[in-house]
Amino acid sequence: MNYSELADSAAETKDQLVANLRRVISDAEDLLAATAGQTDSKVAELRARAKENLAVAREKLADVSAAGRARARQAAAVTDEYVHDNPWSSIGAAAAVGLLIGVLLGRR
Repeated sequence: MNYSELADSAAETKDQLVANLRRVISDAEDLLAATAGQTDSKVAELRARAKENLAVAREKLADVSAAGRARARQAAAVTDEYVHDNPWSSIGAAAAVGLLIGVLLGRR
């Protein structure tokens, strides 16, 4: 899986999560409006809908979290493989980054 596919997957998952959270918020607002003077059956219906959507949102959030951890592990594995295959390039890049950080901190 390349970086572009990972980015597309993350964006799609994020959009799904946002849509679910918006639905939960909408149902919560409906519930608040209904409790202001509506019948008990309407309140019970809205509460059930809100609970269901909250469960879906929690599940999606758990999925997003698991997917993020999996992508981080994959990135770490790819980085580890690259460093093992190209140790001198990795050392040179790390030294350059260290030098750059040292110069930036030295200017303060």
